[in-house]
Amino acid sequence: MKNLGLAGKYLFLIPFVVFGLLHFMNGSAMAGMVPSFIPGGIFWIYLTGLALILAPIAVVINKYSKIAMMLLGIMLLVFIVFIHLPGVINPDTMQMYMPNLLKDLALAGAAFYFSSNLQK
Repeated sequence: MKNLGLAGKYLFLIPFVVFGLLHFMNGSAMAGMVPSFIPGGIFWIYLTGLALILAPIAVVINKYSKIAMMLLGIMLLVFIVFIHLPGVINPDTMQMYMPNLLKDLALAGAAFYFSSNLQK
């Protein structure tokens, strides 16, 4: 059973590294997702990509892992509120945004669970 938990840990962390790398590889295409009232555009895409890569690294090396998972969960909730929720509210784009809202909600919950259950 211990191996199953270890596998689950890495299965949870791997997508964040991939998402982070995609932020660097497709930054200019993603810049339009930053809400217009937030200045900086592509800067936030790259900063988010860096955070998405560093959070799993913190867990793997067991340095600042609790705070990294807490901040990751908060960042995912911010994505929900500022990116996905406006799309879900619009009936024309609801079906496109709802899966990502639910995905980020589940990942945020898991990140908060991780944060509260990681060893110091």
